[in-house]
Amino acid sequence: MTLPSTMSGVQLVRHGGPDALVWNDAIAVPQPGPGQVLVQVKAAGVNNVDINTRVGWYASEVTSATSDVGPDEDIAEGGWDGALAFPRIQGGDLCGIVVAAGAGVERIRIGQRVTSALNLPRSTADNPLGFIALGSERDGAFAQFCLMEEGDLHDVSDSPLSDIEIAAMPCAFGTAWCMLQRAGVGLGDHVLITGASGGVGMAAVQLAKYLGAQVTAVTSRAKAQAVRAAGADVLLDRDAPPGEGRFDAITDVVGGPGFSQLIQALKPGGCYVVSGAIAGPIASVDLRDIYLADRTISGVTFQPPDMFARLIALINRGAIRPLVSQTYPLADIRTAQTDFAAKTYPGKLVLIPPEVST
Repeated sequence: MTLPSTMSGVQLVRHGGPDALVWNDAIAVPQPGPGQVLVQVKAAGVNNVDINTRVGWYASEVTSATSDVGPDEDIAEGGWDGALAFPRIQGGDLCGIVVAAGAGVERIRIGQRVTSALNLPRSTADNPLGFIALGSERDGAFAQFCLMEEGDLHDVSDSPLSDIEIAAMPCAFGTAWCMLQRAGVGLGDHVLITGASGGVGMAAVQLAKYLGAQVTAVTSRAKAQAVRAAGADVLLDRDAPPGEGRFDAITDVVGGPGFSQLIQALKPGGCYVVSGAIAGPIASVDLRDIYLADRTISGVTFQPPDMFARLIALINRGAIRPLVSQTYPLADIRTAQTDFAAKTYPGKLVLIPPEVST
């Protein structure tokens, strides 16, 4: 295809409310350098990380839930790794077609359908996290084209899943897969999954069942049917206590004041894994509930490349499939993020960029 010189997309121009997202029809199309490829974005998923980054929730001075961060707060360093470079094209969930390649690209070919992990390995002296986030430290998928490193891409050309379904999976399923692997979940284990109607939570339900675990899922009554359809064995209302000493593993994306109860809900030797804190990042716990019962706490953000590659193998086989409740034109991103933050739908929401004129 003949590539245009400009593209349409959404730029985050500052931390703040939805009005910080600005549509731009004159963004320069990036040119791939050595080892890089240009991907035409076919679909891009919506995630908590997009909203957290927009409002600056990752700043250390923010101690409230994401929904409680005011749009006018003065936040200077609200990205994963400190201050963001504005304007920034967000979007960490990518599915697209390779349309151009720079010098030295050999593994990825023009015409392949590809996706990528949200968090990309970058171990340098200037990057203490050891990774960067697509759509945070570099421009992401909320535009017609996205520039990527060849080594960060995975071929999903042969997957039976649609572009929209694949775009719903990297963040949610990558995070859930890593959480379950970190906890060593396997056949017969009893797993408690919080936030089970959301993207990561529902992915964790599906993947835990794939691994042969028994799943208790925490969700609202309004979304219970969708969570049950995803494979949950037992449903637990959000306000119900989880009990004590019941679970081999707990995956948590909620955080907040319920943290202590979740620790107590683990069996001795059990593992609690956290990858989000939508109810608030500050929590308290009796440390004796951890060490006297040999319980383990683990945080998950980065998915090691070999672990993400195993997830890609499942995607290419069609062994797992996300629930996509709603799609939106990319230009309607403010509506999509409002619906996402309001937890209007179970599962995933996906944005569709406009077609490229050639």
